[in-house]
Amino acid sequence: MDVYPWIVLVHVLSAFVFIMAHGASAFVTFRVRTESDRVRIAALLDLSGSSLTLTFVSLGVAAVSGVAAAIIGGHFSQLWPWAAIGVLILTSIVMTPLATYPLTAVRRGLGQPNQEDRKKGDTPEPVGDAELAALRARVRPELVTVIGLVGLAVLVWLMQLKPF
Repeated sequence: MDVYPWIVLVHVLSAFVFIMAHGASAFVTFRVRTESDRVRIAALLDLSGSSLTLTFVSLGVAAVSGVAAAIIGGHFSQLWPWAAIGVLILTSIVMTPLATYPLTAVRRGLGQPNQEDRKKGDTPEPVGDAELAALRARVRPELVTVIGLVGLAVLVWLMQLKPF
């Protein structure tokens, strides 16, 4: 029995789950910037946070199954799987400060502790409405979305066409 197609299937399905789970956070970034009700903003941020476990687990499964497929398929002698790994890492490095940090600032502006605050046992003080509006204005969902979609398009191009 050839295991390669099954590994590729796991890779593709886990990538779809990643996109689905991460999509919750993506949509939250658009809504947080325009929403002014603190309770609704907090609920949106909770939704985004609750999708993170599935996001990271599915990303891990996609990465491991992708490497396994490349090994089994003998693809690491080509450049495209290395380029795909680089694109994934670069996209993650670029997106984190553009998306995670502004949303964390909004969360803290609402008085919600982040993981670091919880470790220290701290609870941040909520900020005033004007400062919260300024924090929400720093969220740049369009830029993050373009970066994510370009990264995804390049990954699909690399895996489907195997150009080099």
